[in-house]
Amino acid sequence: MADVSPLHTDPSSLRIVFAGTPDFAASALEALINKGYNIIAAYTQPDRPAGRGKKLHKSPVKQLAEQHKIPVYQPLNFKDTSDQQALKLLDADLMIVAAYGIILPKVILDTPKRGCINIHASLLPRWRGAAPIQRAIQAGDNETGITIMQMDEGLDTGNMLWVKKTPITKEDTGGTLHDRLADLGADAVIETLERLDTPELSNEQQDDQLACYAHKLSKADAEINWHQPAEIIQLTIRAFNPWPVAYTIEAGERIRVFEADIIESSTDKSPGTIINKSRDGVVVACGQGALNITKLQLPGAKAMSVSDFVNGGKAMLEIDTILTSAEANS
Repeated sequence: MADVSPLHTDPSSLRIVFAGTPDFAASALEALINKGYNIIAAYTQPDRPAGRGKKLHKSPVKQLAEQHKIPVYQPLNFKDTSDQQALKLLDADLMIVAAYGIILPKVILDTPKRGCINIHASLLPRWRGAAPIQRAIQAGDNETGITIMQMDEGLDTGNMLWVKKTPITKEDTGGTLHDRLADLGADAVIETLERLDTPELSNEQQDDQLACYAHKLSKADAEINWHQPAEIIQLTIRAFNPWPVAYTIEAGERIRVFEADIIESSTDKSPGTIINKSRDGVVVACGQGALNITKLQLPGAKAMSVSDFVNGGKAMLEIDTILTSAEANS
């Protein structure tokens, strides 16, 4: 680890490099800018093609940095010695990392005088890895939060400096929790910088035995397995809203499910069977209990309430239809 001995009495005099890519990271960068911290450079992933036109799009961090005249660096990775040298020449005291999406090798971790700290969206060591927000909901966790961590060569294994907690409510989705944690992460990194070189900051080692790996999200993960209990399926639906969005299959057509409620049911229908359809929802038998789908999206249409779907009169999701898997229709 890089030297973390006291260098400044005033944290705002730190020469800070910020590294991040999506909206979650931009929230923290904006907070640092608004507080007057000296952000000497921003690192973000290279511009990517997006949308139907596949035009190159700047990341939220790049857009924000350019608005504030902060120099932007976009290395593909840090294997090239010229990229390593460019960071060294910045003479940074600290690098703050948030959802950057690029693994930092040891040479980079050791370049800033105080090393690199990470804004991680979980109560470490509970969820390490790429998708801690969604995996916490999917697992039924009651709380989560932000951990500010001194980075080391491991995957989210560094010592914990500062923690802020938030409950996970029964109404939370991946989207609502992401937005709340983005704000919490911005607060947490400011609080951490304000407490540098004070005993208020901990330097606590993680207990590896308590760690879980938050696998990166994929569309394949989002397919509903109706043989699971209704509670498990509903957690997945909440976790994967707004992306990648849970889905099921009827007659080869993919139906995306945004919202559903758990219903106590003693039906003898096979899992995946639709047992009721009304303006209040489409009820589907599960391995245990049933789910009442209340918001969905049909192929080629926008997301809608089941009430609007029923009023539209489309002949889909009829009672006794059995929803199947993509593999069964391939």
